[in-house]
Amino acid sequence: MRHLWVVPSLMVFVVLPLTAVYAQYKEETSSVKVEASKTETPKPEQFKPEQQQTKGSVTISGKAIDYDAYAGTLIVHPKDWDDVPQNADPDPKNKAAEASMFYVAYFRSESKGTPRPITFFFNGGPGSSTVWLHMGAFGPKRVVTADDSHTPAAPYSVVNNEYSLLDATDLVFVDAPGTGFSRLSGKDKEKAFYGVDQDAWAFSDFIMQFLAKYGRWNSPKYLFGESYGTTRSVLLAYLLETERDVDFNGLILLSQILNFSLDSDFPDVNPGVDIPYQLNLPTYAATAWYHHKLPESRPDLKVLVAEVEHFAMNDYALALQAGSSLPADQRGAIVEKLHQYTGLPAAYIEKADLRINGGEFEKNLQDENGLTTGRLDTRFSGPTFDPLSKQADYDPQSAAISSAYVSAFNDYVRKELKFGEGREYKAEIEVFKWWSFQHKQPGMPFAFPGATNVMLDLATAMKYNPQLKVLLNAGYFDLATPFYEGVYEMQHLPIPADLHKNIEYQFYESGHMVYAHEASLKAIHDNAAAFILKSISTKGK
Repeated sequence: MRHLWVVPSLMVFVVLPLTAVYAQYKEETSSVKVEASKTETPKPEQFKPEQQQTKGSVTISGKAIDYDAYAGTLIVHPKDWDDVPQNADPDPKNKAAEASMFYVAYFRSESKGTPRPITFFFNGGPGSSTVWLHMGAFGPKRVVTADDSHTPAAPYSVVNNEYSLLDATDLVFVDAPGTGFSRLSGKDKEKAFYGVDQDAWAFSDFIMQFLAKYGRWNSPKYLFGESYGTTRSVLLAYLLETERDVDFNGLILLSQILNFSLDSDFPDVNPGVDIPYQLNLPTYAATAWYHHKLPESRPDLKVLVAEVEHFAMNDYALALQAGSSLPADQRGAIVEKLHQYTGLPAAYIEKADLRINGGEFEKNLQDENGLTTGRLDTRFSGPTFDPLSKQADYDPQSAAISSAYVSAFNDYVRKELKFGEGREYKAEIEVFKWWSFQHKQPGMPFAFPGATNVMLDLATAMKYNPQLKVLLNAGYFDLATPFYEGVYEMQHLPIPADLHKNIEYQFYESGHMVYAHEASLKAIHDNAAAFILKSISTKGK
């Protein structure tokens, strides 16, 4: 036992001096490290606005229009950002979040007289750049793609865009934070910009800076949003009117989604809420018509669609509401009607309990041919990945045209706009692991925890500015945001009857990206140009 006691004593004798020496060494080395960190840790660089100017010409309706193009970036910050530099945290680790937002603007050269209209364009996602509207719809150059099939690989044809909207308005194509050449930096940067309200504030900041930089405060102003870009447009109209005192003349909405509880893809995760099945049905019928899958010949698409809309909101709605209490004979009649309108087998419809979501329809409509139907544009088809899968495993339309758009723009932006050398253009990014769908609606003290719904924002914006005009554009073959969903949302806005007259509707025999079908591209150009002209000429009436 003595040895057990003696050994600790010796250890104490030996360890104490070593501890003292180590403490002194640690203090000296740590001070050296601190000094080193002061000299070696570089301060993170702040983003700086950029601009590259070029000139060009586009021919529209046989007339050449010269333009000045500006490719550049503006720096935006979250809503609570303190713009006084002296108040910034000196610790580089706590650098405030900021975003560098990329844009390309086209201004008609030598414009004289009253200020020209200006329109801000953006696609959606969320997580998408605006390459699609830029290179496929309204920029001065357009990439040519196959109408309803896979576009062959490069080289791609880029042509003068005779359907550019530069004849009616100056154009600004804007990439959301993190997409395209837009970038994020700073502490908690994703949290600061990836969310419904955060994204809207960033775009509002961009627009305010753009109006100031280019002196466009007194120009008629428009927002053109596609897909989630329609959600963003509505939020921007409300936000800029009520918080930043900037009114807009009009909103041009393409492939609208304002209420995400109406989403076509996953209604089965929300049992008891059947309205998405009803709103999908007219698109199912249009798609079956296009692919010749209807049991009976129906020559007129519009007549068919109107008939299916009536069925969806009446007999079909009552059947879904009845649930398990629906009598067998009535259930059989509904199954037969759904078979007539969708082309799907009656046994499949019965097994699906009268409820088929978008992915299931895409997988099964052409299943006997081993084909999957498109989502963004149901005119497109592609080989099925897994014949035994329940739903579509991919979108044939996206696969068919994405390479052409992205390749063409990467070539164009560097060679003609002289921007982006040495940088990656991110056409699409993954944001959903950060994205907050919570939204603080007008009059609410906090963000509502349910599905995003900005219908109240649009209603409030239209009441706040009774002159605000809205143009809804939708494709019959869009199964990402079905056309009848947009109609339903507009018809259920809580606004007076007089304000409903401010809303126009235009429909196209195309899909989500209606401009992917050239005849529809011409039509949407003409409709948008007429809408802009009319909303300016009727000002104050």
